Amino acid sequence: MSRIAARFEQLARAGRKGLIPYICAGDPGVELTVPLMHGLARAGSDVIELGVPFSDPMADGPVIQRATERAIKRGVGLKQTLQFVRAFRADDSTTPVVLMGYANPIERMGRAVFAQEAAAAGVDGVLVVDYPPEECEDFADDMRAHGIDPIFMLAPTSTSERIMRVARAALGFIYYVSLKGVTGSAHLDTTQVVEKLPLIKSVANVPVGVGFGIRDAATAQAVARVADAVVIGARIIQELEAVPHDAAVAAVERFVGGIRQALDELAPAQRAA
Repeated sequence: MSRIAARFEQLARAGRKGLIPYICAGDPGVELTVPLMHGLARAGSDVIELGVPFSDPMADGPVIQRATERAIKRGVGLKQTLQFVRAFRADDSTTPVVLMGYANPIERMGRAVFAQEAAAAGVDGVLVVDYPPEECEDFADDMRAHGIDPIFMLAPTSTSERIMRVARAALGFIYYVSLKGVTGSAHLDTTQVVEKLPLIKSVANVPVGVGFGIRDAATAQAVARVADAVVIGARIIQELEAVPHDAAVAAVERFVGGIRQALDELAPAQRAA
């Protein structure tokens, strides 16, 4: 059983919902990535989503684009991101880590090499925005062969056929994009999430996490009433942008800890929904 599956099994037994924060590797500073990962774990994160900097992040809004640009200027790419995971694993062998990024850096490294290096570093899952399940069966097989969960996205516009295809291919969890647009979009209509998730969960063999547009405790709670986990990213990057480097870890730990508390304050019946 993968670390991701084990963590979601623990959450299900406890009637709790998962918390998946995102940070971009190398932002706001190369020296801060691993301390931030540990801070996220201390704050009660269940899975850490670590962004791989890429020059054309098509699914990301301006907030995460800025983080990516800052990281690239510091020379951070896929190889350095894997080094961060390896360093994190030296002190944390239990918190699952998912890499989120794009196909180009993986193709440049080579899929087989990437699978080996990611597994050796301690990566638990990979979400590649521009590797749709219809076009990357070999990649998904490579990931599974190395004990890494291939994670795929669904959106409000996903057809029933695509939902079924993703449900068959995904391991770890399915990432449901809660709105049309890019990361960091301001408006989240939770009614659409409520309408779409029952269909996805009825055919999925893995938990469903919801991201895009979750900015505070209230929206996290609203989404967690129907989802297995909430994913929050752009809002964390904004927290990092608002403080000096020496206050970054404390600020993120405080913010994510507040989201964790809000999720745990849900009534037991809502947590187990």
